[in-house]
Amino acid sequence: MAKTIYMTEYDKKRLQSLVNDDLKKEIKKAKIVDPREIPRDVITMNSRFKVVDLDSMEESVYTLVFPEDEDIYQNKISIYAPIGIAVIGYRVGDVIKWPVPSGFLKIKVLEILYQPEAAGDYHL
Repeated sequence: MAKTIYMTEYDKKRLQSLVNDDLKKEIKKAKIVDPREIPRDVITMNSRFKVVDLDSMEESVYTLVFPEDEDIYQNKISIYAPIGIAVIGYRVGDVIKWPVPSGFLKIKVLEILYQPEAAGDYHL
């Protein structure tokens, strides 16, 4: 059974203008909710979150951003990056697996350090 991912209407509208095929699939399967109703443990656009690579057990912190705000030196990853597409809408505790050139990468979402909606930064 497919995992339910969550997305705000604002993120959906903005992401649809950037759509590539992989991102289109994620948007299509998302449950769209009002920004005030998005669960606080969900990765949304501009969220800062901690993950662990389940093979190496290395932890990393990223911020999921729109392409124009990408900055690898500040760990700001674009929604267009494979990891960006993979994590949008997933929750703390979720394990995400996606293909990479060397096989598959599996990460677990450990913590949401900042989520705009939880902080009251709504885009209505």
